[in-house]
Amino acid sequence: MATETTQAAGDGLADTVGVASQDAGSAPGMPQLDFATWGNQIFWLVLALIAIYLVLSRVALPRIAAVLAERQGTISNDIAKAEDLKRQAEAAEEAYNKALADARAEAQAISQRTREEIKAEVAEANKKADAEIAAKAAESEKAINEIRATAMENVEAVAKETALALVAALGGSADAKDVDPAVANRMKG
Repeated sequence: MATETTQAAGDGLADTVGVASQDAGSAPGMPQLDFATWGNQIFWLVLALIAIYLVLSRVALPRIAAVLAERQGTISNDIAKAEDLKRQAEAAEEAYNKALADARAEAQAISQRTREEIKAEVAEANKKADAEIAAKAAESEKAINEIRATAMENVEAVAKETALALVAALGGSADAKDVDPAVANRMKG
């Protein structure tokens, strides 16, 4: 029985292979490779390409060109703005450097004027101080001279009294008229 089933299955397989080989002889295979339909295929290919060309040239490419032109315009404007901003930045930097140099020069001038003013004030203060010192020195000298004169008078008076007291202690008699010229002579040198 098993052999009958295998034979029956083998016969069926043979029948199927036989039908396929008969169809292969009568059917060309893939329709794209059938020479009988190539004219229609070429017509539809050309028609599809023309339609694609028209859609691309009338709709898609103008939009793409507009976008590219807009981008190019934006890029050009941005570059022009950047160059303008660069020039403005350079001008601002030059103005800053000039202002900085002017400020430095002004600071130097101010410091020089201040130094000169301080020197003038110091010189004036020195003159005033010298005048005050000279006046005080003159006053002090005058006071010292007065004190010296008073001291000399006092010394002279003490010397006269001492001379009278010494002469009296030694047992002599002296008169103030005799002692005064002797003490004055001795004080002179």
